[in-house]
Amino acid sequence: MRLFDVLGPVMIGPSSSHTAGAAKIGYTAQKLLGELPAEADIGLYGSFATTGKGHGTDRALVAGLLGLRPDDPRLPDSFALAEEQGMKFTIHPIELRSAHPNTTVLTLKSRSGRVLTLQAASVGGGRIRVTEIDGVPADFGGDSNTLIIHNEDTPGCIAEVTMSLAQRRINIASMQVFRAASGGYAVMVLECDSHIPRALEQQMAQMPGIRKVTCLNVDEPEEAMED
Repeated sequence: MRLFDVLGPVMIGPSSSHTAGAAKIGYTAQKLLGELPAEADIGLYGSFATTGKGHGTDRALVAGLLGLRPDDPRLPDSFALAEEQGMKFTIHPIELRSAHPNTTVLTLKSRSGRVLTLQAASVGGGRIRVTEIDGVPADFGGDSNTLIIHNEDTPGCIAEVTMSLAQRRINIASMQVFRAASGGYAVMVLECDSHIPRALEQQMAQMPGIRKVTCLNVDEPEEAMED
């Protein structure tokens, strides 16, 4: 057992699951979108829906979408901050099948037209698991530099992606491949040991068979809203 497991995350409370985890989900979604969202539809499932308001889950998710981390003292004021930033949002309960009780589904749209749908769960101690991106299953925690590739399920596509990373000497810590059906739509999730350059992200987006490239660099400088 690590010290973190005993003490928990540094956060604005009251709950590591309902508050800190929710803020991290919102933060991760905003990073994956690549911009602050202009519109956000926030669906809450299970205990997120039934007890989330008292634990500040709604405010924590909005704070994360604004780029605030779980320990940011502005977290309780996120609704007012969102209004200042011109971010419109709706929050409502949803029904899911076989989902973790602390699950949210976020549908985001940026001012430039980028769209992201993300399903994620807060699994305790401020940790999260992203379980779906744009309708395709996924499974990662948002703690590593992560590359998400939406692609056609064709021979050679995985090799092209991994070769591009190897040429830049970026080591793959873990890799998962999800697909709807053979020869159909697929998603690669690659957690990497080092920073993923934006130039590489743009290069991959031009490869044959690649539909969308999303990059989460946890070591990037903050680009959140200003004080």
